[in-house]
Amino acid sequence: MALPNIADARKLGDEELGTEILATKQRLFQLRFQQATRRPENPHEFKHARHRLAQLLTVERERQLENSPSEEE
Repeated sequence: MALPNIADARKLGDEELGTEILATKQRLFQLRFQQATRRPENPHEFKHARHRLAQLLTVERERQLENSPSEEE
């Protein structure tokens, strides 16, 4: 399974982005819980979820910086 692509995250709308961030955080919580209680089914899924969350948060931050007035003006 390949790592998620950031281009997919950039295609999401603002609401979809927020929803996806929450869903990914919930999935990470489930994976951490699964890891603590028993052996995970797919050990690579944890890495993929963290990578996806980082991408989503990066896109969210890029959009915040685009929408905020710059200090130079």
